[in-house]
Amino acid sequence: MFRALIPRATSRSVVRPLNGSSSSAFAPPSFYLVNQSRRAYASEAEEHDLVIIGGGVGGYVAAIKAGQEGMKVACIEKRGVLGGTCLNVGCIPSKSLLNNSELYHRILHDTKKRGIEVGEVKLNLQQMMAAKNTSVDGLTKGVEFLFKKNNVEYIKGTAAFSGEHEIKVNKTEGGEQTLRAKNIIIATGSEATPFPGLTIDEKRVVTSTGAIALDKVPKKMVVIGGGIIGLEMGSVWARLGAEVTVVEFLGQIGGPGMDAEISKMAQKILTKQGMKFKLNTKVLSGDDSGETLKLKTEAAKGGKEETLDADVILVAIGRRPYTAGLGLENIGLEVDEKGRLVIDQEYRTKLPHIRVVGDCTFGPMLAHKAEEEAVAAVEFIKKGYGHVNYNAIPSVMYTHPEVAWVGQNEAELKSQGIKYKTGSFPFSANSRAKTNLETEGMVKFVADAETDRILGIHIIGPNAGEMIAEGVLALEYGASSEDVGRTSHAHPTLAEAFKEAAMSTYGKAIHY
Repeated sequence: MFRALIPRATSRSVVRPLNGSSSSAFAPPSFYLVNQSRRAYASEAEEHDLVIIGGGVGGYVAAIKAGQEGMKVACIEKRGVLGGTCLNVGCIPSKSLLNNSELYHRILHDTKKRGIEVGEVKLNLQQMMAAKNTSVDGLTKGVEFLFKKNNVEYIKGTAAFSGEHEIKVNKTEGGEQTLRAKNIIIATGSEATPFPGLTIDEKRVVTSTGAIALDKVPKKMVVIGGGIIGLEMGSVWARLGAEVTVVEFLGQIGGPGMDAEISKMAQKILTKQGMKFKLNTKVLSGDDSGETLKLKTEAAKGGKEETLDADVILVAIGRRPYTAGLGLENIGLEVDEKGRLVIDQEYRTKLPHIRVVGDCTFGPMLAHKAEEEAVAAVEFIKKGYGHVNYNAIPSVMYTHPEVAWVGQNEAELKSQGIKYKTGSFPFSANSRAKTNLETEGMVKFVADAETDRILGIHIIGPNAGEMIAEGVLALEYGASSEDVGRTSHAHPTLAEAFKEAAMSTYGKAIHY
């Protein structure tokens, strides 16, 4: 194996030095040398070691980690339940619907060839939504239990800065409470980006929040945006019987992070499942005044206008940082042109005791990225060091089949002038995939042409979201494709396709 010959990948930080330096080594800006005035506190005993604003994935993970480190910690959340967007109206409920709608679709269309004959199949949408809500409720209560287990003070209310070390909370049950803290973490997350000209009511014009709670299957749904959220929710309603059309400004689905070859394969498979796509298309305007919703579109480069009718329009053009009402102006904190709070490599704002993690600052808006930052931020506070490798943050699209990737794709490497080689292996040649009758997709490796160090891994196929974890570990430890190819994988498993793709990158696959 070549592990000793392959240099470990350098962690690439997406945070920005506050002094504008491009150097990866952090040099404290000059304003850190200014003696900052300390507010007079009534009692040191009343001061928290850490107060966290936001009880989403980044916030609650930071709170639990701080509690485990023995810190006196409080977490403020205005929603009334913990878990933020992810647990309540994002990752978790959408995966429940994706799983159960796939079961429904499979029973309708994929049992005869398996020797299973089924009678009349009916959709009980109300029960499907109830199953989703049960999952969400169990997980959010689980987080509350973990707060109690780790001595985290949970405060329900809306927080705003009244001083550099002071936070005023308008409590949900009424009244106010003022907290003082040595350290503060802002983890307020993000919100769906609205589309100009359309009024989001979460009934007919919806974001992902409304898309997981429709009370009936729409006849026609138009999805504005062909990224992960739009494709996942579009898949759910297409399986349940809706005619779904996805309008995307770019020339591929899945967003710019998805490898182009994988994206084309995903579009082909989703088209076979009944979804329609209009790529290189921009939405000019929307009309939600009538019984039927209307969207005017044209080619991205200009051309003939087209009007699309819909019963439901899903706006899925991305998300934006949420910092409204925090009182940032009270302490002199500002956001950049995209609404993100500016931080350094240790997640510190220009007030070094205030740190920021998750969607309201730089980097991909992913729950697991927020988790990693939360742990690192608490470690910086407690121990003086922390680690997040932004080169090894995976992305997953939970359609069927799933799509997952980590690291760089071919287009990114070409733009940087990096010489690379690729290898792939189709699931159609994998024994477990054949026995499961799920043979669509492949595993693809991208490696440095000279050193063989893995630069990216891209998967479309069954269990891709689970399989990518091996790829993340490989990137984290700077593995070569030969390292993976020479590692035994159990037979018969889907993961053998991962091994064989690695083998085809530095040599030749055995079974293809």
